[in-house]
Amino acid sequence: MDISLSSLSILLLLAVTAVSAEFRVSSQDIRVHLNNDTQFYLYSTEKNRTENVEVFFESQHDDLVRTDPAHFIAKKNEYNWTIKILGIKPGYVTVTTNITGIDPSNFSEAFVRVTVERSEILYNISSVVGWIYFLAWSISFYPQIYTNYKRKSVIGLNFDYLSLNLVGFIMYALFNCGLYWIPEIEQEYFSRYPKGLNPVQVNDIFFALHAVIATIVTIFQCFIYETGSQRVSTIARLIHGVFSSFVLMSMILALYNTIQWLDFLYYCSYVKLAITLIKYVPQAFYNYKRKSTVGWSIGNIFLDFTGGILSMLQMILNAYNYDDWESIFGDPTKFGLGFFSVAFDIFFLIQHFVLYRDRTDYIEISGGCNEHRQEDNISCGTSEA
Repeated sequence: MDISLSSLSILLLLAVTAVSAEFRVSSQDIRVHLNNDTQFYLYSTEKNRTENVEVFFESQHDDLVRTDPAHFIAKKNEYNWTIKILGIKPGYVTVTTNITGIDPSNFSEAFVRVTVERSEILYNISSVVGWIYFLAWSISFYPQIYTNYKRKSVIGLNFDYLSLNLVGFIMYALFNCGLYWIPEIEQEYFSRYPKGLNPVQVNDIFFALHAVIATIVTIFQCFIYETGSQRVSTIARLIHGVFSSFVLMSMILALYNTIQWLDFLYYCSYVKLAITLIKYVPQAFYNYKRKSTVGWSIGNIFLDFTGGILSMLQMILNAYNYDDWESIFGDPTKFGLGFFSVAFDIFFLIQHFVLYRDRTDYIEISGGCNEHRQEDNISCGTSEA
């Protein structure tokens, strides 16, 4: 029954796709549990082969997986074969096909990316953790928007932080949308990484575009609500100037084919990384100068803290499940950025609940008088900021 279904699947696939390679596989991405096996199907799209060929399977790490058979003779009148994969050690490996007497271009797509995992439970936990931190980060924008709406004021929200956040998310959205939706750029990626996966998923696009829209809504509030004397600082303007020049020069280089558009998107992502490292500093310093966190939503911080902790937890779970600690210690950028964000969240929590917990809300008024708000009591006195 399984053989019949697999044969039918292969025939349907051949019927609806234009195939250029003679040998292909039923799936290029396979998960297998440690010390267990799974299978995929190798099939031939050429119906007029005149001779038998010998098929070999090779991988970069022979200690991670084993194929059964490791090699076989593909007879000229056979067109599909069942191949078993046994997971020996946790990790990631690509198994490629090598066929004697055949032009390599005819089996260039006959490869599988295999993930050997210790535990299905850990995989499911990691998936749940991933969705929770995705939701936490997605809704983390709304407490600040609600706080601004409720107070009819954006005093307490640093404009440098807000402007850096907008630029960072625009760069992130450009990277995700360009790599996911523009076929030419996606092809550049696959030309550079022939056996790679597109790193951008639909949820990445949703998060990036949603973040841009939510940040724009927050900036719009700055035009309709009380702002006091806040402005985007000269330092922030200089930083924006540096980033804008870098992105503009990269775009010009891409237009003149000096670099590929894929490189331009990577440069946009580098700007996003740089902004993530510095964007919290203006808000933290602003709170320090005011000796208050009023107007800076602590709900936003709780959600960001939750997302950051769960993001790092997922990385640790995956590193253990796939024995891939190099993803953390070999390339610490993502983990380091998550840790950096969490560290600032902790600092903001200390500012809110320890250092400045007794400070009252205030609105700067021209003429030097400040209204201090505490619950329903309003008084006019000197500024404490």
